[in-house]
Amino acid sequence: MLNPYRKSTQRQVLGTLFLVSLVFCLSFAQIERIIAQTPDASQLVQKGIELYKAGDFRGAIAPWQTALKFYQQSKNGNNEAIVSENLARAYQQLGDNEKALRNWERVTKYYRDSGKEQQYGRMLTEQAQTYSNLGQPGKAIALLCGTFDSQPKSDTKLQEESNCLLGSALQIARQHKDKLGEVAALGSLGEAYRLRGKYDNAIKYLEQADKITEPTHKAKVLNSLGNAYLNKAQQEKIRADSAQKLGIAKADEFQKNAIAYYKKAGDSFQSSLNLTRQQGDKVSQMQVLLNLIQLDYRLQNWNNLTSISLKSNSTRENSPSEIHIQEALNLLDKLPNSQTKIYAAIDLANLPTSSKDASSSLMPCSSNRKLSDSQATSLLLNAVKTAQSLQDTRSQSFAFGALGHFYECRQEYKQALDFTQKALWSADQKMQARDSVYLWEWQTGRILKALDKEPEALPSYQRAYTILEQIRSDILSAERDLQFDFQDVIKPLYLELAQLRLEEASLASVKTENRKEQLKNALETIDSLKLAELQNFFGNDCILTVTNPKNVDELLGKSTAVFSSIFLNKNIAILLSLPSGERKLEWIEASRENVIEEIQKFRQSLEDGTLNPGSYDTTHAQKLYDWFVRPFKESLDKEQIKTLVFVQDGILRIVPMAALYDKEQKKFLVENYDLAYTPSLKLTAPKALSQQEKRALILGLTKQVEVDGTKYSALPNVQYEIDTLKKQFPENKPLINEEFNQEKLARELNKTVYPIVHIATHAQFGTIPEDTFIVTGNGNKLTINELETSLRQINGGSRAVELLALTACQTALGDERAALGLAGVAVQAGVRSALATLWSVSDASTSQLMTEFYSGIKSGMSKAQALSAAQRKLIQAKKIEDINDQYDNPAYWAPFIMIGNWL
Repeated sequence: MLNPYRKSTQRQVLGTLFLVSLVFCLSFAQIERIIAQTPDASQLVQKGIELYKAGDFRGAIAPWQTALKFYQQSKNGNNEAIVSENLARAYQQLGDNEKALRNWERVTKYYRDSGKEQQYGRMLTEQAQTYSNLGQPGKAIALLCGTFDSQPKSDTKLQEESNCLLGSALQIARQHKDKLGEVAALGSLGEAYRLRGKYDNAIKYLEQADKITEPTHKAKVLNSLGNAYLNKAQQEKIRADSAQKLGIAKADEFQKNAIAYYKKAGDSFQSSLNLTRQQGDKVSQMQVLLNLIQLDYRLQNWNNLTSISLKSNSTRENSPSEIHIQEALNLLDKLPNSQTKIYAAIDLANLPTSSKDASSSLMPCSSNRKLSDSQATSLLLNAVKTAQSLQDTRSQSFAFGALGHFYECRQEYKQALDFTQKALWSADQKMQARDSVYLWEWQTGRILKALDKEPEALPSYQRAYTILEQIRSDILSAERDLQFDFQDVIKPLYLELAQLRLEEASLASVKTENRKEQLKNALETIDSLKLAELQNFFGNDCILTVTNPKNVDELLGKSTAVFSSIFLNKNIAILLSLPSGERKLEWIEASRENVIEEIQKFRQSLEDGTLNPGSYDTTHAQKLYDWFVRPFKESLDKEQIKTLVFVQDGILRIVPMAALYDKEQKKFLVENYDLAYTPSLKLTAPKALSQQEKRALILGLTKQVEVDGTKYSALPNVQYEIDTLKKQFPENKPLINEEFNQEKLARELNKTVYPIVHIATHAQFGTIPEDTFIVTGNGNKLTINELETSLRQINGGSRAVELLALTACQTALGDERAALGLAGVAVQAGVRSALATLWSVSDASTSQLMTEFYSGIKSGMSKAQALSAAQRKLIQAKKIEDINDQYDNPAYWAPFIMIGNWL
């Protein structure tokens, strides 16, 4: 995306794409009748209309509010509704969607109660658009069609037209053959699904709107359709990259899909642009141009797509981006004063030269701007003037903030701080504007830090963090196109604040109590980041329902310690939390790049172990042990620690810590400690497995299957694994091969509570949730979202499942997002614990290890103890007659990890 303003303000500025011109014209026609009926009030209404048309939206509100009171007192419901409609639109133009919503609700109630069903349906659409603007597209979908699937399934059929419930906006429009109302409802429905990340649904509804729309609204439909195609293209590109890392056959298909959708996006935007030019609709023309510029940058950033050409009436001497940028600059002065004009100026001023810097203009400083410094400052100062003329403090705040960032990047910190403070003073401190306040507090903190004023910077960072924690769920769940800008617009704030606290705690002069407080706060900040990363990956806030309010000290038993890794900008910190309440901080004495390179070599050496199982070179395992564990060895021994829990960051999520090697003791880490992992301590509630109920649902695949062109090999030893498990847990239900499908799984879970769900099949963890799935016995995919939906059908909910075992998982080397999906599998599936593998290994060695693991569980061991004991047994393979000697190589036992509740 071009910049974060389009994330935090685009819903307010560009959200109402479909009904504004249509219904507002109808309202004017009705107001002419008001004028004849009530001349005093009508003059106020007319004055508001003139102010609105002149772009003075705030000025229009005052006379309309006075007229509204008159109509309320005279009990003139019809005129009250008409004026309320106009007030709602004025508030939308000002970005005050809360007040807009209250007015739409008043209007909707009037038309419903008075039996004016067609107008009622149209107002439902207006109300729905406002919910989308507020970041609540689920509510919008419910108003537009009457249903909303909050947990989308990858292979779910899209809703048919007839599925919209009676009384929904789309159903009413179709019943009354209201084509304009139908276009508005379809367009709004498509936009709401796009915001939810359900791009197939979005495209379906927008394509329906495109088929029936007339030229007046076709440009807006095509613009929105272009956005949906662009989002879908990005998703397919990400899937292609992930598939290539995993060596999946569909990588080429995903790439072709991406190219096709990019082409469709370009065609839709270009057609929309041509129509807006013909119609003289300069505001819509600017909106389409900004989208085309964004598409140009996307295409420049993917070399494989250079064959795509976007149609243009201009000469081809310059690149498409140059042509569109120049047209936008020429158009800017011709726009009426409006929020569109303000944010367009901000966008254009912040355009980078390189497409690599096009993700966000507010966070990293682009190496070079597209426009000269004088052009950029002129655009931003004009944006401030426009905002001031509109008395629009919100957009004024963003213009001042952009100026502050401009000078921050030039390292002119006095001016930067001055403009950033003006941005804060202009910002509305109410709930709907907290997104802007968090940005400017953060910017203030960065500037003060650059001025070596860390003590003053820390409170600004803390205020930004506190606000972000309050609004994070809305930001991440409401707009899925923010998903891959997370690295730029959210994550750095957490890391920068944590670094400030850790550096403060590292000072020799800091008092003991202050050091403890800074370490505690740093740990809480990083743990909050882990939650945000999971929420961002899975695209919903279900994880928030299982958060544990207890702090680290309350969660730890007497012999359990927690390692938290923190990958900062240039270095890496390791924080150890001990059961005594003491915390130890160590900095890795190597550059971030060197550590990452060593981790990748370590992981690769483990996977390669199956090629030469007779020997294993511990060089990389020793180096990682010396970095991550040895500095804390004395503290671990002092408190007699037996269990280590790892909260991993970044690429460390793909590392099996069990295989780290202590060259002095000549032992792997798992030989000294029981190990477990959790994506966040706030998601962990340690609780021992009940010894009373150990009923098991056993799902398995033994034969070869093909899914989407990829062949998954037979797992012949799975049958032995299943037979052993059936003996260990007499109360069991097996679903093997064809019996193992989504329908039978759901039916079985609905009938019986199974504390243990064991799945012996191939599982893949991709870069996006849609590519994170297990292979079923009938050759289909079962996504983690679908598995979670099935598990939640259990009596008592999915938390009734104590353990979910996935014994043939695969994550790609270096794919941190895929590793995040694996780390969060227990959380997303809603179970207490998950046993999974970082890479797929021999099903024979897997069966051996799982047999040992369940024997430990049966004997009363904790889950971490049982897994670690099973791994230690394989390490001793050469000394045990019935275990293959090769299985002592960590390639066979190291990939198994316990995630979540370790007891």
